[in-house]
Amino acid sequence: GFSLIELVVVIVLLGIVAAVAMPRLQGGSGFEERGFRDEVVAALRYAQKSAVAARRTVCANFSTGPAQVSFSVSNAYPAADCTSGSALIGPSSTPLVVTAAGTTSFAALPAAIVFDAAGRPGAGATINVAGLPASLAITVEAETGYVH
Repeated sequence: GFSLIELVVVIVLLGIVAAVAMPRLQGGSGFEERGFRDEVVAALRYAQKSAVAARRTVCANFSTGPAQVSFSVSNAYPAADCTSGSALIGPSSTPLVVTAAGTTSFAALPAAIVFDAAGRPGAGATINVAGLPASLAITVEAETGYVH
């Protein structure tokens, strides 16, 4: 048999293991959401720098089902939008597209962000990733185009 102290220690240890393991098993830890947010921030910064380097208008188009951001670049200078453009090629030599994993989604988003040839957006934007606190919203500053 076991003594009462041994049983209490085992129950306490099982409680600690359950408290640590359960959130990870349920998938509600926010890792996927934070990873998606960071990928979108990096892609927006890349798009802005591409606009400046190529002296072309670059557009980021947001869609909700599935949560995805695709990027395109105008073929002409100057251009107000990317309707006569092609896909922006990313660092991996493929079209730059960021797609959410699992059930990650946007809580609020603009239809598009358009960076002009100087890297400034037409207007500021705030993008919220569902499941993350408001302090982690993606913000594009209107005056400078700074993405954070």
